[in-house]
Amino acid sequence: MSRCAFALVCLVFFTSFLSSDTQVLFEDDFSGLRRGPLSSVVGAHTEYHYLPEAAPKGGWEVSTFGSDAASQRAWSVRSENGKHLLVQSQGNRRAYTHPIVVAGDELWADYSVSVRFAPGDASARTGLLFRYKNDRCYYFFGIEGQKAILLRVNHETGFHQPNETTLAETGFSWTPAGYLTATVRLAGNRIQADLDNRVSLSAEDSTYPSGRIGLLADGPVRFAAVKVTGLRAEADRVRLARTALLTEERSLQSANPKPAVWKKIQTEGFGVGRNVRFGDLDGDRVIDVLIGQVVHHGPKDSKSELSCLTAMTFDGKKLWQIGSPDGWKDHLTNDVGFQIHDLNGDGANEVVYCMNSEIIVAEGATGKTLTRAPTPTITSNQGQTSRILGDCLFFCDLRGNGHPKDIVIKTRYDQLWALDDKLELQWTAKCKTGHYPYAYDIDGDGKDELAIGYSMFDHDGRLLWSKDEQIQDHADGVAVVNFGERNGSVPRILLAASDAGMWFLDLKGQVLKNYWIGHVQNPAIADFRPDKPGLEAVSINFWGNQGIIHFFDASGAIYHDFEPTQFGSMCLPVNWTGQPGEFFLHNANVDQGGMYDGWGRKAVIFPDDGHPDMCNAVLDITGDCRDEIVVWDPYETWVYTQSDNPRAGRLYKPKRNALYNSSNYQASVSLPAWSE
Repeated sequence: MSRCAFALVCLVFFTSFLSSDTQVLFEDDFSGLRRGPLSSVVGAHTEYHYLPEAAPKGGWEVSTFGSDAASQRAWSVRSENGKHLLVQSQGNRRAYTHPIVVAGDELWADYSVSVRFAPGDASARTGLLFRYKNDRCYYFFGIEGQKAILLRVNHETGFHQPNETTLAETGFSWTPAGYLTATVRLAGNRIQADLDNRVSLSAEDSTYPSGRIGLLADGPVRFAAVKVTGLRAEADRVRLARTALLTEERSLQSANPKPAVWKKIQTEGFGVGRNVRFGDLDGDRVIDVLIGQVVHHGPKDSKSELSCLTAMTFDGKKLWQIGSPDGWKDHLTNDVGFQIHDLNGDGANEVVYCMNSEIIVAEGATGKTLTRAPTPTITSNQGQTSRILGDCLFFCDLRGNGHPKDIVIKTRYDQLWALDDKLELQWTAKCKTGHYPYAYDIDGDGKDELAIGYSMFDHDGRLLWSKDEQIQDHADGVAVVNFGERNGSVPRILLAASDAGMWFLDLKGQVLKNYWIGHVQNPAIADFRPDKPGLEAVSINFWGNQGIIHFFDASGAIYHDFEPTQFGSMCLPVNWTGQPGEFFLHNANVDQGGMYDGWGRKAVIFPDDGHPDMCNAVLDITGDCRDEIVVWDPYETWVYTQSDNPRAGRLYKPKRNALYNSSNYQASVSLPAWSE
């Protein structure tokens, strides 16, 4: 199409927005928002805790922030001359993430959006997002320096290298503090963008056919008003499409068992965030609860350890307690070392934990110490020697005993030690450890190899290979899994590599696939789609691009992605129905939570009954093969089972990560299996 013809088509279409057939899809002058912070300093808590502070406010959601407090406090509502304004107050110099708030409906396609704003930084990128798919995939129109620019953003081409395409740009002279008005009109693949009635840019692009709106600001700015309009036909189409999606989800939810409360226990005073372990402590073949409160020595969460352990049953009976409970030691954003495990293989579980720079093995039933040893030592760059606190504990079979009697203990990011069941050192190594390892007998010699971070170690500590120099950042989840995409398929290594995205490697460390899709973590592997061959994986993003969920098929290809919320999740697989087609649990909040299926549909929702929704865990407690959902906060714990529990017959009973290897950073693996 010639430029003149394109302009004529745009003129004909866009003048229709001015007709009486136009409807307001969204309008906000921020008068409905209370003055004060729109975003809060939640830190890493929302990686795997649901917090109300992360919920939408007045239709707006803070989509991105970094680990620094400034970016988390960036957005607020203020008043100017009696009018409310949405203000972004911080400077951002990171090219791969930007301060963003979003609103609207992802089904919007052909619409007009305008925003009035007053930038305060003459060099910062500031403006409007449209057809927003997620906070790494969108169109942008606004200013950057003395230019008006129209961009398409689509993830990255490399580590922290944004994949941006300039669709159009032109010089634009302006001065800070004065108000500008940006307007974008959309029709199919045609984009018309106007700035302050002084500049007009146009382009054709079909990458994103629909999406929400957003506001982006890399520097201080005041946003005064936002308005979205569309033709009546567009409004009707969106309404019908939304109704169809809701009808589909409600039908799905009606077909699945409802969550029904099974147990409630009180934990005030000794409760905690996501720092709970599950296992049979007293030998009655019933799952019990172990709650670990935490003391932080700092800085931040780099040096934390247990301060109190409380063992109890799901009937609320306290079995024992070690340390002094303190209601103010109820939060954490990391792992600490404690697990429930039959370390000596005698059929009775022990509790293995780190406290006061010791690793301790205690009777599960009583908490009585059986053996203890000092934790390993490290030497600082200044030559000072100290004992580690124990970032986590992981059990595996390095010696070929036929039972996981070997213990891996580590620092936060750079060194690990392998101990035997007598707490004696076998070997130690340094690498980028990431957060939590995974064991697999790769060579079939009856002894586990250890995948940790971006490295693979043989059972005796010999380094088989490492990708520390190739893959940046650190591993936020690692697993060795046979995805079973075809006959004769072999295990592959999945690496959720935080800011370096998602990687798939073969057993020799050769890269098979990688995706620069942001800060990937908390991967889960299960049969989420029985209609597809093999297993699928899901992952969720956090720092700088919170909430994006990707679905990978058995070959490692992305087959779907969406952004249901703007915060993290453990994405734990859930065997809710007893049949293939597992769900994954996002969180237990009534509005923003639920269990999703492999199509990204909300398959199960939680009742509006006042339950705690900060934390969650998934495991079979009642014994009918299907999972229960444990939800808790520092004050109480509830357990949900299915409304049709118990269910008899042959049921799906996937093989999961052992409960004795629980972590806030585990790669959750759920392999197909059935009850007898």
